[in-house]
Parts: sequence; C-alpha cells; structure tokens
Amino acid sequence: QVLLVESGGGLVQAGDSLRLSCLASGRTFSSYAMGWFRQVPGKEREFVAAIKWSGDITSYADSARGRFTISRDNSNNTVYLQMNSLKPEDAAVYYCAAVQRWIGSRMGIIPYDYWGQGTQVTVSS
Repeated sequence: QVLLVESGGGLVQAGDSLRLSCLASGRTFSSYAMGWFRQVPGKEREFVAAIKWSGDITSYADSARGRFTISRDNSNNTVYLQMNSLKPEDAAVYYCAAVQRWIGSRMGIIPYDYWGQGTQVTVSS
C-alpha cells in the first residue's frame, strides 16, 4: 500500500512558476514509477509527466514539455513537478500517481496503482 499526498498548489498569475510535491508513504517508493496528471471539472483526466523509479528517464505530455520538469528524491519519498511559464489553461487539480511499470511513451495511458487526493492549481490571466 502506498499513500500519496500532494501539496504546493495555489493561485498564481500567468507566467509565474509553481512547484508541486507529492510525498509517498512506505519503504517501496523507489520501486514505483511516478506520474503527474491533471483534471478540469467536466473533462477527462490528462497525463502531464512521469518519471521512472531510477529518476533518470522521464516522459512528458506535449502540453508540459519544455515548461514543466518532473523529478524525484527517493531518499525523501517525494516526487516534484516544477511548472514554469504557467498559462490559464494549466489550471486544474493536479494528482500524483504511482505504478510499478515503465512503458515509456505510454505512461499516460496505462493504469496506475495508487493516486493522491489532488492539489488545486489556479492560474489567473
């Protein structure tokens, strides 16, 4: 069992930066690939980024590539999402998730094993 708790969301202006964190419980964090997803009310959940358990391989959605950076600290059971140059369309509830598989470019469509409760990001124009 892995418990995931996101933090770091908030209200920012367009062009600002924000860093989300996701703290995982348990001693097996380093065996999970981690992903970030986001969801706007009335829309499907959208893949943002994923990082392999080793931290050396990442995958990004086109909307995130070049502006967002996913990273992890296995010693502190934490995965991060650094978001720069935020746009109003980035506003959503952001969720982190864990899975014990890595399938490269398909990390956005495979089922994840565990999910956090989400953190709200609001971007004003």
